[in-house]
Order: sequence, then C-alpha cells, then structure tokens
Amino acid sequence: QVQLVESGGGSVQSGGSLRLSCAASGYTYSSYYMGWFRQAPGKEREGVAAIDSDGSTSYADSVQGRFTISQDNHKNTLYLQMNSLKPEDTAMYYCAATTRAGWWLLRWTDFLYWGQGTQVTVSS
Repeated sequence: QVQLVESGGGSVQSGGSLRLSCAASGYTYSSYYMGWFRQAPGKEREGVAAIDSDGSTSYADSVQGRFTISQDNHKNTLYLQMNSLKPEDTAMYYCAATTRAGWWLLRWTDFLYWGQGTQVTVSS
C-alpha cells in the first residue's frame, strides 16, 4: 500500500525559506515519478515541481529559480526546498506519486497517490 507523508510546513515571513519532506513507503520508490502540488483556498490544485528516478526535474514557472525538488532514493524521501517565499506561495502542499508518462507536465490528474498535505503560510 502506497503511503506518502509530508512534513516541514509552517508559517514564515515573505523572503523566508522552508524545506518540505515527503516520506514514501509501500512501493519501490525509484519506480515512480514524484511531484509536489499545492492548493490555495478557492483555487485549483496546481503543479509545483516533479522529478524522475534519474533526477530530471520540471518546475512551474511561478517557482522556477526559487524552489528546488530533490530526493534521496536510499531514504525513500522527496524534498522541496523553498526559498524567497512570497505570500502567493501560501497553500496546502501535497506530495504525489505516479507511474504515468507525462509527469513533467505537472498535471495533478496524472498522479495516482497522494499524501495528506502540509500547510505553508507566508506573511507579508
């Protein structure tokens, strides 16, 4: 059974940093593409970043240059380093996994398994 558990969210001021973690279990981690998504109140879920087993990455334009996705295949853990945070980054952040092609398009509908989310709040 696939389980994804996020941690590391919190409240920071604009310009600050946070690192999110996602602990994966119940499957062969390197067989899946992994991604981070976010959803703000009243808005549609949107893709933030994704990574494949070889380390190839994809980022949303809104976070390019500020966020970095990475993973530790030995620890079955996904990370999202978020720097230069802005109030518009405030959202619930979700970790997700998929085996479907097209992972780099960051479409949440392509991802099969989801964590429960961790809240990120950025104040101005």
